[in-house]
Formats: sequence, structure tokens, C-alpha cells
Amino acid sequence: MMLLIYIIIAIYTITLLLIFLYALAQLNLLSNYLSANKNKAKDAKFNLSNPNEIPFVTIQLPVYNEMYVMERLLENISKIEYPKDKLEIQVLDDSTDESFETTAIQIALLQTKGLNITHIFRKNRKGFKAGALKEGLEVAKGEFIAIFDADFLPKPNWLKETIPYFKNEKLGAVQTRWSHLNRDYSVLTKIQAFALDAHFTLEQVGRNSKGHFINFNGTAGVWRKACILDAGNWEGDTLTEDLDLSYRAQLKNWEFKYLEDVETPAELPIIISAARSQQFRWNKGGAENFRKMAWKVVSNKNISVKTKTHGLLHLLNSTMFLNILVVAVLSIPMLYIKNEYAHLKPYFYVMSFFVISSVIFFVCYWFMYKKIYGSGLKNFVQYIIMFFTFFSIAMGFSLHNSIAVLEGYFGKQSDFIRTPKFNINALSDNWKNNKYLNKNIPSHVFFEGFLCLYFAFGMYSAFIVGNQGGDFGLFPFHLMLFLGFGFVFFKSLTSRV
Repeated sequence: MMLLIYIIIAIYTITLLLIFLYALAQLNLLSNYLSANKNKAKDAKFNLSNPNEIPFVTIQLPVYNEMYVMERLLENISKIEYPKDKLEIQVLDDSTDESFETTAIQIALLQTKGLNITHIFRKNRKGFKAGALKEGLEVAKGEFIAIFDADFLPKPNWLKETIPYFKNEKLGAVQTRWSHLNRDYSVLTKIQAFALDAHFTLEQVGRNSKGHFINFNGTAGVWRKACILDAGNWEGDTLTEDLDLSYRAQLKNWEFKYLEDVETPAELPIIISAARSQQFRWNKGGAENFRKMAWKVVSNKNISVKTKTHGLLHLLNSTMFLNILVVAVLSIPMLYIKNEYAHLKPYFYVMSFFVISSVIFFVCYWFMYKKIYGSGLKNFVQYIIMFFTFFSIAMGFSLHNSIAVLEGYFGKQSDFIRTPKFNINALSDNWKNNKYLNKNIPSHVFFEGFLCLYFAFGMYSAFIVGNQGGDFGLFPFHLMLFLGFGFVFFKSLTSRV
């Protein structure tokens, strides 16, 4: 029995240490972020008012069965302000439904208006998005390749705000910040926006400002074609081909530039099945890339120890969900162990130090929130509510995302499942007839329901453990887990019709 107890304590301790290490890294990124905003360097730029400095650009639009957003996408891209003789647009269309024909009609209409746009179709989806991008690159005329997913709506001056930075011949890619068309649609979209805002402010700026590796986010960015080819071109052996190519390029000493002040609006998934498919792809792809790239980062002699550390933690991002799940599940046995074995209590007082991890995340995310919404008491109160809502629901996704991470580490292959798009911004809009929705309920949803009950038991346990009137130290944690898993479970059951 004591052996099992010590095993539980050891696993619990290791996972808490990993979470604490990640929190310290976030704190370092916050420090980098604040110093970067104080000391913005001036970059050499192309003068686009000089015709001799205007490079040829190819815009790639990789799409697959995007019936609800294709018209909006093409209409928006047609408004991009850039000399027509220096711009081409490739619609890389892997569609297998009627959207292919309607897209072809709209492209033909745009061609009659003088837009240099081509419709590229593959007979198979080999390599999925990576394969489409690679095939389009073979015939792309542009020195620079801008990429937009179907739900992204760049502003007309977008190329004018990004292309000039490529005067730096070492620059391989430019990434812009995502903003959110439907941020306030629901609780689900609000917490997705909250998480993405942290990545696109704190993390991207914090890493890029100190020369650490960042990632192209799959869309809303520009690549130097020569960089893509030098890094080995697009590869479809992971579900996050963007992260893969980003690391291969930076390992070959290409520089990346992140532009926080250039926003590219996009649509967030509005129902939980769509959010699940996106989360699964991102987290499994992250684990796959850790397997693929970790040793290459560690063994590279041209990058600093600090850059290697941040790089490894970046590749391990998705593994935090696995750590959170382990800590959550073991926290209830730990509650009983603490109150049954008096000689172990000093250990628990030491371990309570790791509450500081939550405090660090709270502080770091406040600076992100303040940057977007402003400071003041009202915004701070709203932030507190949003922070705990986000953390609760993020923990509710931990089982689903942990399955993705484990599949990635164990090398289980799966298809690239696209995230359904809706073109919906108001609650009154109808999404239930969307033909791309996955209406099957994954089996692990019922385990999420079980975990909801399990953490309800954890809250009950707070009242009955020990002989001194209970122990409520973990009660807030179990309450958040109960609410998070409850939200994910019930939304998964009710958002199907």
C-alpha cells in the first residue's frame, strides 16, 4: 500500500514540477514581452512606392469543402491592394463537394475583372494541406508566398504592411496576429479567443523579440519561397505542417518576424465539435513535432541554451494538457493521503508552493488582457471572471487533448480533419444545417461525464476527510474541474442537433 502511495506522490510531484517549469517560462516570456514593447527596433523595409522595389507575390488559398465561406473569402482577397502585375492568387482547391463548382464560377468572374487568379485542383489529397501548398508552390511565380485559410479576411493593405520587411535577406517568414470576427458569440468563442490572444501577444512577441524560435501559424503570414525550399519544402507527416516547417527553417538560420500590430480577422469555431477537431489536430500535431524536432533542436550547435529551452517547451505546449489531467485525477487520492498519513503533511506544505504556478499564469495573462481591453477596475473584474472560466473549460478539454497528445507521441496516424466553418456571427443565426458538422459523439465524451462526477466527489471529500472538519485546500480546483468537464460533456451532447 505504501509503495502505491509513494508512486502516486512521485507522479504528482513530477507533473507539478513540469507545470511550474512551464509557468516560469511564461514569466520569462512576459518579461521579454514588456521589454520588447519598450524597445521596438526599426527594420529596413522595401519602399513599395518605388516600382523597382516591389516584389512579385503569390497568395495561396488552401481550401477543402468550404461552401459557407468561399464567396466571402474570394470577395475579400480580390480587394487586396497590390500592383496587379506583381500579384497572383492560387486557389488550392481539394474540395469534393458542390463548393468546387461554385468556386470555379466565382473565380471565372474575378478573372474577367482582371484579377490574376487560378483554380488548382488535385486528384487526391495526398499530404492534405501540406500537399496542396507544395503542389501550388511548384508553379507559383511569386518570390514571396502569402497564405490564408478559408475563414481569414485580411485587410486590403495587408501585403503593404508585411512584404516590406523582406528587404532583410535573412528573413524567411512574417507572421501576423489573428483577431476574431465572432469573439463575443458565446462562452466557447470567448475562451478560445482568450487562449489565442495569449499566444499571439505574450508568446509570439516574447519569443521573437529575443531571437527564440516562433512558429508560422498556418495562415495569415508570408514566406520567402527560397526559405521554404531551403528548409525542405512542405511535409505532410505531421498534423501541424506549419510548426514543422517553421522549426526546420529556423534550424537552418532563417529569421522570422512577428507583427503584433498587424491584425488578420478570422472566424472561431462556434460549436464544441468543431473546436474539438481543431484542438485535436493542434495538440496531436504538437506532439508529433516534438518527436520529430526535439533532438534536432537539442543537438543544434548554432542556437543558445535559452533558445533551445524555449524551443523544447514550445514543442511541449500540448503536453501541458496531459500534465493537468494527471494532476487533476491524482489530486483526490492525494487529498486522502494527506489526511490519513500525518508524517507526510510536511511534504504537502512544501508542495503548496506550486500554487504560485497559477498566480504566474494569472499575472501573465492579465498583461495580455490589458493590452487588448485596457486596464481599470471594471476590466480587471471581467478579467478575473474570464481567467477562471478559461482555466475551467481548458481543464475540461484536458482528457480530449491528452488523447491527441498520446496518439502523437505513439505515432498513431490519422487524417487531417478540417475545422467546419460557419460564417455566423450572431446567436440568432442558424448553424444546425451545416453539412460539414460531425454529429457522432466520441466515446471519450462519456468519460468526461464520469470525470465531472469524479470531481463532484472531490468537492464532497473536502467536507469529510480527516478528523478536523475537512480540508478545503483543493476545493476551488475541484470546483473548476467539475464545471469544466461538465461544460464540455453537456455541450458535446447538446450541440449535435
